[in-house]
Amino acid sequence: MDIEGLAAIVTGGASGLGGATAARLAKAGAKVTILDLNPDLGGAHASAIGGHFIRLDVTDEGAVEAALDEAEGLHGKARILVNCAGIGAPARIIGRDGKAMPLSDFTRVVTVNLVGSFNMLSKFAARLQGAGPVGPEERGVIVNTASVAAYDGQIGQVSYAASKGGIVGMTLPVAREFARLGVRVMTIAPGIFRTPQLGTLPQDVLDSLGAQVPFPNRLGEGDEFAALVEHIVANPMLNGEVIRLDGAIRMAPK
Repeated sequence: MDIEGLAAIVTGGASGLGGATAARLAKAGAKVTILDLNPDLGGAHASAIGGHFIRLDVTDEGAVEAALDEAEGLHGKARILVNCAGIGAPARIIGRDGKAMPLSDFTRVVTVNLVGSFNMLSKFAARLQGAGPVGPEERGVIVNTASVAAYDGQIGQVSYAASKGGIVGMTLPVAREFARLGVRVMTIAPGIFRTPQLGTLPQDVLDSLGAQVPFPNRLGEGDEFAALVEHIVANPMLNGEVIRLDGAIRMAPK
C-alpha cells in the first residue's frame, strides 16, 4: 500500500513510539490524525508534522466513533490505523504489605491496552466495508503494539504482560476475519525503547537497560519502530503476524 495521500490514525501519537510513527507517516505523505489524552503534547506534535489532533480516551466507544468521524471529515476515510496508546503500572500481585493487588489496578491496564486497541480496530475496520480498494488488493492496514513482555513478562508486570499477550493472541483471528474486507492486521512487539516514560530514569539506569540488549547493544529508538510500521504498510504479504523488534533480548524474571 502506497502511503502517499492516505489518511492515517495513530493512537498514543503525541509522543514516544506513537509520536515517531505519526511523524514518519506524515513524512511519507500520509494525512495523519493523532489521538491521545495529552492535548499539549498532541496538539504541538500534530502542528509540527502538519497533522490533526483529537483528544481521546480509546476505551470510550462513543468518543472513538466521534473522533473517527472528525478525522474522516477532515482527511477522508482512514486506511491506516496504528495503535500505540497504552499504559503500564508496575506492581506485584502480592505487595510488600502482604495485600493482593486491587482488581481495579489490573483491570485498568488491560482495559486501556487491550480493550482500547480492540475498540479502535473494530470501529476503524467497520468503516472500510463499503470502501473501494487502495491499489489492486487492499482496503486498509492495522498495526497494533504489543511488547516482549507478552512473552517474557517480568515480576511486577502481570497486568502489562497480560494486556500485551491479549494483543498478540487476537492478531491472527482478527486478520483472518478482516481478510474478507481486504484489511491486513499486524502486531509489533518492541523490546526496550527510548520513550518519555524511560526518559525519567537516571542515565546509569538507562545504560544498564540498554546493556541487556544483545545487539545492537543499546535502547531502541522510536524511529526504528516507525520504520517497521512504514514497511508493514508497504508490504502486502505481511498479515496476521507478530514481529518482535527487540535486538534479540529475552527479559530476565526481574
